[in-house]
Amino acid sequence: QVQFVESGGGLVQPGGSLRLSCAASESIFSIYYMGWYRQAPGKQRELVARIDMSGTTNYADSVKDRFTISRDNAKMTVYLQMSSLKPEDSAVYYCNIHPPVRGYWGQGTQVTVSS
Repeated sequence: QVQFVESGGGLVQPGGSLRLSCAASESIFSIYYMGWYRQAPGKQRELVARIDMSGTTNYADSVKDRFTISRDNAKMTVYLQMSSLKPEDSAVYYCNIHPPVRGYWGQGTQVTVSS
């Protein structure tokens, strides 16, 4: 069964940086787009960034030029480097393939941006 385990979240001040990691239990993501998603309280889960098998990336307008998604197929891990963080980036961050599969959602990792 495919599992994704997210880590790296925490409390950070506005303008700070965090690096999230997502480890996969299987090499499934080597043949799919991988995506980072986030869900803030009272809001729908949204796609933040995605990366294809060749490394081509796409970003939501709200995070463009601040976040960078990358992947290491050998380690079965996808990363999200977040910089210039804003309070509105606060959310639980998840990874999944893209388009997402309901049964693949993990626990996520909480990111809180606050002074």
